[in-house]
Amino acid sequence: MRLFALLFCFLFCTICNAQKAAVPPMGYMTWNLYADKITEGDIRSIADAMTANGLTAPGFNYIFIDDGWQGGRDNKNNIIPDAKKFPSGMKALCDYVHGKGMKIGIYSDAAQLTCGGYTASYGFEEQDAKTFAGWGFDYLKYDYCNAPDDWQTAISRYSKMAEALQHSGRNITFGICEWGNRSPWLWAKKSGGQLWRMAADIRDKWQSTEPPKTNNDLHHLGAGILDVVNINAGLYAYAGPGGWNDPDMLVVGLYGRKGPSGDLGGVGCTDVEYQSQMSLWCMLSAPLMISCDVTNMNDTTKKILANKDIIDIDQDSLGAQAQRKINKDGWQVFVKPLQNGDVAIAVLNTTPATAAMQLQLADVGLGANYTAKDVWTKQLTKWNKNVAFSVASHETKVFRLSVIK
Repeated sequence: MRLFALLFCFLFCTICNAQKAAVPPMGYMTWNLYADKITEGDIRSIADAMTANGLTAPGFNYIFIDDGWQGGRDNKNNIIPDAKKFPSGMKALCDYVHGKGMKIGIYSDAAQLTCGGYTASYGFEEQDAKTFAGWGFDYLKYDYCNAPDDWQTAISRYSKMAEALQHSGRNITFGICEWGNRSPWLWAKKSGGQLWRMAADIRDKWQSTEPPKTNNDLHHLGAGILDVVNINAGLYAYAGPGGWNDPDMLVVGLYGRKGPSGDLGGVGCTDVEYQSQMSLWCMLSAPLMISCDVTNMNDTTKKILANKDIIDIDQDSLGAQAQRKINKDGWQVFVKPLQNGDVAIAVLNTTPATAAMQLQLADVGLGANYTAKDVWTKQLTKWNKNVAFSVASHETKVFRLSVIK
């Protein structure tokens, strides 16, 4: 009887996870631009801008509030927002965002204090989960600052909050954020998470200037786009509907802006590198979290973020994370099967100069006779056994292949 109960619980949690995050979440994360200075006025402006700029149309339907919203606890130990930053209260803010046809997320931490030193949820999991649900939140990012280093405690604390969310009375997606230190891809989904950060906080740069000896070195070296890709490339077996490897925010369009993304060498990227991040995140089935100023974007940033063809690859219902088939001589090639039988293939040039690529399709497990659509130029070509093209430095070319029958 006990075995049956445990099996039922596991299956129920698996089904709930898939329902909560059948595809990777997409939206806007406040941290890189606003840090802990976020206000309700900012959130309303973001919601207005995302609908006006057409970002909600391809699927960016969340606004994720990060650290700095908290105002402590009241005399009944209910967590409360900062009254100066959020004078209308969180319920009114959630109603506003929902009225735009969007969803909204909140932030807390599995300790007594958050990364920014604000009130967190350890010891108040059930109470806070019900408060978040009562306000109308749809998502919780749960950080791990000021908590013990061992993985057993992390599993226990995340599982406790996941259970509290399940009993909160609202369907709340749970994002586990312990930065990959304790290999969350091995346990986070079983602990109730629908996505889990798998590396250090990303900075607005292409790559760390000093090669990390371990993944944890990126916490002090500063993780660039390529650094995170190199970690995530080996984790494809752990991603799928209901559970996603989270490589952190998109830095597209930040251009070296001062703030969290500008720390540890975050001096900005080129538009080619920003487009590569969007390409690689979508190939790797990553949650897509914009973090630039959506109230004042240039046309290039809009085109990168709102490209439906690349977003369709990220949001594909099969939910397969791309596998890296080639990683040598400055080339990386990723292959991702898609639900309708198509295949997405990405070719990344990591060298400092434009180079010509000669690709044998058999070398990446593909057959012959495809129609290939370049998702960025929209050009259609025919592929048969081998293909050659020029790739700029740090550029990622992405093609959607359809078999010619």
